[in-house]
Amino acid sequence: MNQINHSLLVAICVALFLPVTVAAQTNTYNIVPKPAKLTPRQGQFVFNAETRIVAPVDNDADMHNAVFSLLERLLLSTGLNVKITDNSDGSIQPGKNMVYCKLVRSIANKEAYRMTIVNDRIEIEAGAPAGIFYAMQTIRQLLPPEINRDAYAKNVVWAVPCAVIEDEPRYPYRGMLLDVCRHFSDVTAVKYYIDKLAFHKINRFQMHLTDDQGWRIEIKKYPKLTEVGGWRDRTLVGRYVRGGPFLYRQERYGGFFTQEQIKEIVDYAKKKFVTVIPEIEMPGHAVAALTAYPELSCTGGPFEVEGRWGIFNDVYCPKESTFEFFENVLAEVMELFPSEYIHIGGDECPKLRWKNCYHCQMKIKELGLKDEHELQSYFITRIEKFVNSKGRRIIGWDEILEGGLAPNATVMSWRGTEGGIAAAKQGHDVIMTPASHCYFDYYQSQDRENEPLGIGGYVPMEKVYSFDPTPEGLSIAEARHILGGQCNLWREYINAESHVEYMLFPRLAALAEAVWTPMNEKNYENYMTRLAGILKHYDAMNINYSRSNLK
Repeated sequence: MNQINHSLLVAICVALFLPVTVAAQTNTYNIVPKPAKLTPRQGQFVFNAETRIVAPVDNDADMHNAVFSLLERLLLSTGLNVKITDNSDGSIQPGKNMVYCKLVRSIANKEAYRMTIVNDRIEIEAGAPAGIFYAMQTIRQLLPPEINRDAYAKNVVWAVPCAVIEDEPRYPYRGMLLDVCRHFSDVTAVKYYIDKLAFHKINRFQMHLTDDQGWRIEIKKYPKLTEVGGWRDRTLVGRYVRGGPFLYRQERYGGFFTQEQIKEIVDYAKKKFVTVIPEIEMPGHAVAALTAYPELSCTGGPFEVEGRWGIFNDVYCPKESTFEFFENVLAEVMELFPSEYIHIGGDECPKLRWKNCYHCQMKIKELGLKDEHELQSYFITRIEKFVNSKGRRIIGWDEILEGGLAPNATVMSWRGTEGGIAAAKQGHDVIMTPASHCYFDYYQSQDRENEPLGIGGYVPMEKVYSFDPTPEGLSIAEARHILGGQCNLWREYINAESHVEYMLFPRLAALAEAVWTPMNEKNYENYMTRLAGILKHYDAMNINYSRSNLK
């Protein structure tokens, strides 16, 4: 009888505790952006001192950078000195305790990857090193959050859940703009943001380098651009109100990147598979440059680098000396930035000075143009010809549509999606960045009294997540011209780097999923569940992220 009772007790205990044991072993996959396809599997792969990464690295710097992105985190956070074994000749086959990386021609998308995680190894296939790199970012997100600390974490099992993942981005262009003109970020800060872009699989970083409030890049042929244009003597305090009164902080403010620092940033970003795109504004947003070289204006000045925000009437005058200036400037810029695209602005250019300028009016008459809008089109088209002659392409804000679009220009549509739709219908490539969904200087909470100062507007994370770069109404051929999307962080009111982080995160995660994940895989509630796990990584990185949309 006692034996029977004992057996019954054992059976009851097994029945009670088996579901709990299975539940405890259930894997979670907190990956943002969500992969195109993920098939869960039972079990875990555990990194240990014997783990090695096998990849064809010896003759491929990009492949080395791709695998080093994980190796670096493992070394800094775990103390595990994981070795890289070269497999350029393909002689090593997948084996136990390996992260096995292989390039295969059948994967056409250079950023796509296939990854199989089983108990004794991880196998990754990709068409190019970029795909390997993004697989490594997925592994990083699946590892415990402590992987992001630059100090050894004790009592942590460095495991990732087993799964089969087939992943590729929905769009080739996934970007973020950082305005360093209104307020400046140094090299260290810029590298920090590049790291975070890579973590979210964002592959373009647009640096807004010139504006009315500062010129932020060294141009050796024109040293006064930074000596004079890189500094302002006053900065607006509080919110800009049209017509004033204006209260200023009366102190010298500025900064700029030397050419060596730009090279350092570009090289660093390349290792993270991020392309840096420079923006040199023209023909508007010109006051900082005109302060340094007033002869480029219609009036001759004098000017001072602006300390308040807004749109200003003084712009570049489209005369031969101005075009010579820009050809010289852009020649130096293109030596520093190997990106396919050079952003030339083209937005918010008042025409008042041109209307009252004898030279401009004679140029309109000489060229047989209708008005000042067509004069701007002439300006942009002429710059485009120079940029194209160097094997590059221009991007401009959607105002470059006015007066006629330059032949090969790519349009960045910010005033809604209408400009992008018009450009796509004309056969031009488009990057969607509508302010309604992608302007991260807008508030993310309606409780503005408890939020840091923003420029206005309201873009909560759920709205960012709902962003679809491809609008309805385009044909299949027209839709192919939509290259992707971008978020923009303008910094009239954002000085401290902690404020930059607050405005970026976690909205950047929502933007990343909007431009990576297939539409049929998107679900905001599911995203929020996964984001909860990603926020633990943010905590480990000490990111000052907003909690406004997390309640």
